[in-house]
Amino acid sequence: MGPDRAGSWPARLRESSSTVRVRTTLGAVAVLGLSLIVASVALVVFIRRSLTDDVRSAARVRAAPISSDLARGTPPATFTGTFGDDEYVQILDGNGRVVASSENMAGAPPPGNVLQDGGGAEVDVPFDDDPFLAVADVSGDGRTVVVGRSLDNVVESNSALVGILLIGVPLLVLFTGAVAWRLVGKALSPVEAIRSQVETISMKDLHRRVPAPDTADEIGRLAATMNQMLARLEQGRTRQRRFVSDASHELRSPVASIRQHAEVAIAHPTSTSTQDLADVVLVENSRLQSLVEDLLLLTRMDEHDSEDGEGPVDLDDIVFAHMERIRAGNGRSLDTSGISAGRVLGDRRQLDRMVANLVDNAVRHSDKAIAVSLSEEAQEVILRVDDDGPGVPPADRSRIFERFVRLEEARDRDSGGAGLGLAIVAEVARSHGGLASVAHSPLGGSRFEVHLPRAK
Repeated sequence: MGPDRAGSWPARLRESSSTVRVRTTLGAVAVLGLSLIVASVALVVFIRRSLTDDVRSAARVRAAPISSDLARGTPPATFTGTFGDDEYVQILDGNGRVVASSENMAGAPPPGNVLQDGGGAEVDVPFDDDPFLAVADVSGDGRTVVVGRSLDNVVESNSALVGILLIGVPLLVLFTGAVAWRLVGKALSPVEAIRSQVETISMKDLHRRVPAPDTADEIGRLAATMNQMLARLEQGRTRQRRFVSDASHELRSPVASIRQHAEVAIAHPTSTSTQDLADVVLVENSRLQSLVEDLLLLTRMDEHDSEDGEGPVDLDDIVFAHMERIRAGNGRSLDTSGISAGRVLGDRRQLDRMVANLVDNAVRHSDKAIAVSLSEEAQEVILRVDDDGPGVPPADRSRIFERFVRLEEARDRDSGGAGLGLAIVAEVARSHGGLASVAHSPLGGSRFEVHLPRAK
């Protein structure tokens, strides 16, 4: 138990370090820390250079009048009195030898690097441990005045600034990290609440929803999208369960009929013939095949799967072909005078099935007359199928396109079908960017109307 727990710590550490909260906080701390370090170094260099320039200017101001007096003939010893611990003077002849100096630099050698660098240089002195900045000024008689001033104030100021930065920068970085950690955690807490809720939602709990913050930001939109997705999943599962139940019921009927006739034929061989049994099997098999084909077609359309692919389709050719199919022997008046050219973009096989279902539905429910029209209006192709049958009550017009819906539940299934024909019509229309609807027909029955986008 102990080794397993210990071995899990690296994994837990990697998992916790990969969170958005940790990465964002570390990123903010790293960017701020690097910026502050660069800014601090630049500040220290700038302050040191500025203070050093002040010391250099003060040394030059001190050296200039001495150099002028030497040029006018004033003896060097005049300028070599007692100086404090923060300044000294040396006067050099043309060969670079010290001819006079302040008491604190008595016997000290001349600073050669100062003579080479007109801007002055840091030098060490025997009477103080702090560095000095020495500058040289050449007088008119060829002698050189060297004035040195202590850099003690520069060093102390620089040390104090570095000390403040060494304390202040880490504190500022830590404070920024803490603020970033808190702000990011607060901003991501709704996301964690959404994640925790989604993690507990199973297929049985699709009615549940994630908590949605009352904001219009990305997290609020994420929660709204998640709830919309859950609503779609819930609706899809409800439709799926109803679909499976209805499909099972529809498939059970022909299978039970075949089994019943087969059992009767086995139990009473003399009461039925092979031909009678074969006829029953063929009829029920045809019903099974039709139902399975309808289910497969609906499944493909649900998955946006097209067998033939999309292309330009002359819908009027399909309509004329199906009107010719039903023209012979149905004893009804068929009006095709309203059919004109109509081209759409889509799957020809699915569109053919849609027209076939509409025409067959009209034949099934009409008494004497059927009228079919096809026209192009603006950017649409409109197909209308009218019959003089009993019509569809207004209360049922919205659900007649649902799967396994039959308005006449008591009618014979052989004439009524499985209730998938109009569902296929609606799905084909929808998958092609159109719409199917039903209304009252001028013939007295139903008018089924399909609007499809016109092919460009």
